Amino acid sequence: MRIFGTSVNAATKITRQYHLLARRLTRMTSHENIGPENTLVGHKTSSVDLGFAGIADGEPLVDVRGLQVHFPVTRGLLKREVGRVKAVDGVSFTIRKGEALGLVGESGSGKSTIARCLLKLTEPTGGTISYCGTDIDQIDRRSIASFRRNVQAIFQDPYSSLNPRMRIGDIIGEPIYVHRIASSTADREKRVQELLDLCGLPRNLAGRYPHEMSGGQRQRVGIARALALNPGFIVCDEPVSALDVSIQAQIINFLEDLRQELGLTYLFIGHDLSVVKNLCDRVAVMYLGKLVELADSEKLFADPRHPYTRALLSAVPIPDPVAEEAREHKILPGEMPSPLNPPPGCVFHPRCDLAYGECRQTAPNFEEQQPQHWVACPVVHAPVQ
Repeated sequence: MRIFGTSVNAATKITRQYHLLARRLTRMTSHENIGPENTLVGHKTSSVDLGFAGIADGEPLVDVRGLQVHFPVTRGLLKREVGRVKAVDGVSFTIRKGEALGLVGESGSGKSTIARCLLKLTEPTGGTISYCGTDIDQIDRRSIASFRRNVQAIFQDPYSSLNPRMRIGDIIGEPIYVHRIASSTADREKRVQELLDLCGLPRNLAGRYPHEMSGGQRQRVGIARALALNPGFIVCDEPVSALDVSIQAQIINFLEDLRQELGLTYLFIGHDLSVVKNLCDRVAVMYLGKLVELADSEKLFADPRHPYTRALLSAVPIPDPVAEEAREHKILPGEMPSPLNPPPGCVFHPRCDLAYGECRQTAPNFEEQQPQHWVACPVVHAPVQ
């Protein structure tokens, strides 16, 4: 039996992978290093163990430098390496405490790979990732629990990321139980009820299963689970792309309210530029594993510098038929090259109408061409002196 061209076994395998990924974020390597003092319900958090506290608003919370993630391609019985997929290749950026950084780009550009590295689910090939000044690659098994409590994720598909065999109260309460945050069952149930209230869900949903809820309610459950450990940094991997437009607006407004109320920091990955514009303070644009532009949200949307960013923004429809018909639409020729064999020089030059000889030979530097506006293209503007 096949469903939309995918076998039932394959679909089950994909769903199971989502469940395992969600559980890896709530669980840790060993339970023996967690004490009942690490909590949200009237107890003191142990996040200070790794220095994950004391960062003021506006100071760097996440610092990524020269991040590389290359996946080897092997062939034959001896698994001989015949190539490497350069999913992420030399990406650097900083996320300040209290801000929301948007990460946009085509499918296959490396956005989710960066998210997995920040969550310590994928080991980078090169570069460093620091959280609150601590290199996460240097975090040992005894300290990983503190990191897991501080960094959580909201997944794209609200149904596949929830265990269909568990009730909502158990799903939200699982990380609280695993990390021994509540001192008793009553405290854990109380915290689950507080999270349901915070996320705008009726308390009686705690006894229901995920299939008994709407898509918007399931996504709010995913958000409640992410908030259960009182994290400081949340990776939002396209959290509204699977929802209806009306529900998208509710979730986006809710995420912004949570950020203001709880002082959260977001990495928001998305395809819908209008959603990113409304939620994010700054926006980073990726293409084929590299950052091509990074700027404040208003500045990037008002004055995009890189040809790829201009093409992305020209594809965003305007809710005015007259203006939409009158404006110029920039259509990119061809498709994004394979990360297994990226083009030499600037990776965007095969599709760029501004490319010249040097673009085909030398990779451009990611430079600050205007104050707080970085671009990887020497053609559009001279860098700031």
